[in-house]
Amino acid sequence: MRKFKEIISVALVYIFLFTISGFSPGAVSDNSEVYIGGQAFGVRFYANGAMIIKLESYYDGEKYVCPAKDGGLKVNDIIKKVNNNEISTNEELKSEIEKSNGNEISVEIERNGKIENKSVLPIKNTVGVYLLGAWVRDSCAGIGTMTYYDDNNNYFAALGHGICDCDTSALLPLKSGETVQAEISGIEKSVCGKAGSFSGYFTDVQLGNLSVNSPLGIFGDLTNDNYKNNKKYQIANNDEVKTGKATMITTLNGNTPQEYEIEIKRICNHDRTSNENFVIKITDSRLLENCGGIVQGMSGSPIVQNGKIVGAVTHVFLNNPKEGYGVFAQYMAEYYNNQH
Repeated sequence: MRKFKEIISVALVYIFLFTISGFSPGAVSDNSEVYIGGQAFGVRFYANGAMIIKLESYYDGEKYVCPAKDGGLKVNDIIKKVNNNEISTNEELKSEIEKSNGNEISVEIERNGKIENKSVLPIKNTVGVYLLGAWVRDSCAGIGTMTYYDDNNNYFAALGHGICDCDTSALLPLKSGETVQAEISGIEKSVCGKAGSFSGYFTDVQLGNLSVNSPLGIFGDLTNDNYKNNKKYQIANNDEVKTGKATMITTLNGNTPQEYEIEIKRICNHDRTSNENFVIKITDSRLLENCGGIVQGMSGSPIVQNGKIVGAVTHVFLNNPKEGYGVFAQYMAEYYNNQH
């Protein structure tokens, strides 16, 4: 098993700009019951294309050049095809550039949800290798927390926010991915100015396959029924969520989740496109002692109030890691249901 530190950030360093089309908000059914999450999981994520995360000039022997920039490519563009050949990995992109032999290549990109075509002329560097002057990312891996399992519709919900590029903050386009059981083996505590994180191990126990990467969480189908040992709760409607005491369920060691006391301090908004609907404060002495508050890896930890799942943890406040944001569970469920 390989050891990973989580790269899915819950810190308030990212700003999401997005639009959800064809969305029909509505109350969650009173009969909607799901299994509570709280278990740590590992995710292997493969992007649908190669996302440009940085443009960088290089020396061609006479001057500094950046063919990608000259060809109209930008950071966050997703390279889908080169010369009509589909691109899914860094290696495939590199191969197409090398085959150009200095000839102009046709690059199909996705930018802000729209397909565009650009012409780019690769240029040799000082060692004779054709380059574009673009850094790209095609995959990532990390640790997060399951929010709930819906056995009636055979899907899981997790994180409460999307998987974004750690350099550009852009939502990564999902091609495929899988979730596996993770074992938490250590915690770096949060301190003012820096978010801590879980560290742990991926196991060979597969939980499911990813189907949706969205601003309100990741979702996928279930391939494992271990969740049936968990309690079942109704998903609360957003107007049922109140300020006051609540419980957060998360895993600090191994793979066994526990309940911890928190406080819902403030309801921020009822925006169905936001993953920052309310503010929570950690009050449990065990969480404060072991974690310093909220840490990376707690994303998706379910929050229970008055016997219902009301939401999930999504962010930590860097200037006060005892507090952070949560997203309404109702909005997570509605998003998934409107995609299927």
